[in-house]
Amino acid sequence: MQSVFNNPNEEKAYLEEVKKELDACDSERDVVELWKRHYLKIGHRKLGRLLLGKSPEQAMRRSGGVKERIVSEP
Repeated sequence: MQSVFNNPNEEKAYLEEVKKELDACDSERDVVELWKRHYLKIGHRKLGRLLLGKSPEQAMRRSGGVKERIVSEP
């Protein structure tokens, strides 16, 4: 996905605004509407990270192309 932002500071500011909107959501419907408004611009991974309570800085982190494996304990 190609970034629509000119620089990382612009993206961070946008994610901070999305996080504020997300924190203000009162219902599942509000979250769904927020998702529809923003996912094409910032992507499902970043939105998901914000939804899980990550900070905008954490949402911006990239995995470096290496997929992490989740190993369950026996």
